[in-house]
Amino acid sequence: MTEPEAAAGHGGDAYQAGFAQRWGHLHHPHVRALAWLLDAPDLLDPAAAQWQGQVATLGPVSAGVADWLAALDQQPAALEAALGIHQQTRLGKYAEQLMAFYFAAQGQLHAHGLQVRASRNDTVGEFDFLLNADGGLCHLEFATKFYLLDASVSNDFSGLIGPNLADTLGAKMRKIFQQQLALSAHPAAQALLPAAVTRAQALVKGWLFYPPQLPSRMGGISAAHCHGYWMIRSAADQLQGDAFVLLPRLQWLAPVSVPLTGADAAQVLGKAELLLALDDHQEQARTPVMVAHLAQRGDSLVEVRRGFVVPDAWPEQATLRRLSGALPV
Repeated sequence: MTEPEAAAGHGGDAYQAGFAQRWGHLHHPHVRALAWLLDAPDLLDPAAAQWQGQVATLGPVSAGVADWLAALDQQPAALEAALGIHQQTRLGKYAEQLMAFYFAAQGQLHAHGLQVRASRNDTVGEFDFLLNADGGLCHLEFATKFYLLDASVSNDFSGLIGPNLADTLGAKMRKIFQQQLALSAHPAAQALLPAAVTRAQALVKGWLFYPPQLPSRMGGISAAHCHGYWMIRSAADQLQGDAFVLLPRLQWLAPVSVPLTGADAAQVLGKAELLLALDDHQEQARTPVMVAHLAQRGDSLVEVRRGFVVPDAWPEQATLRRLSGALPV
């Protein structure tokens, strides 16, 4: 097995296999995405001392919620209507809308996206979620993030870099824990709140992607977090498999499932087709692209692992941006 394939198989299929077993009966893409948000391991370890109890966890999906998801999959009109009100092209906002629908359905939602302004032209911040809890309100900051580890950095959140080379996990966590979770203490926020905020925590889901030189476990990251590989385009001919799909951004959440027949089956690529598609994408966009590896399970092709294929220059660009200070750390 080649080094890139070793990275691709570094436990990456463990979560996908479990997801297929637990949620293979779900077919609607929005319902599957919501199931992933509820089911996926936390990206941050709630028990890690560095988070000082400020990391939230949803815990295991209850039987009641599982039944609710199954019913929603059969009759998704309410979810489709909720998402259609403000159609999103941004993955983070899409994930927020899914979670808002869930919290509302569970009778927990007090407010979603509540902006706090000191004056008409001075926005202090925004509450992602205010949930009814403990006789007061729980302020929940929610993030769904995808980061690639810079191979030149280990055990440092500044080395976990977004595929668009615009942010890092370190910068995102500092913003959440040092700024956003303190929002309820601002006088302008207190004027909007009907009850005290008794808890302020971050709920963080996502996937981390590792180069062939695998790092040791990073402190503060959940040991069970969802992860995959990344590799440069010139190494992609070493990928193994005979069925792949390229995942657009709004399909990055849940492991993908494609019926063997029907219109969706046309998006499945063989190895040669994949390499051509990667070349076409990078000639046009010059950005990382997510590849899902598929295997047949019953009458569907289901994801067994995933990874980013990046332009050959991406690793050097990531390192230079980080070292030059162009990336927040």
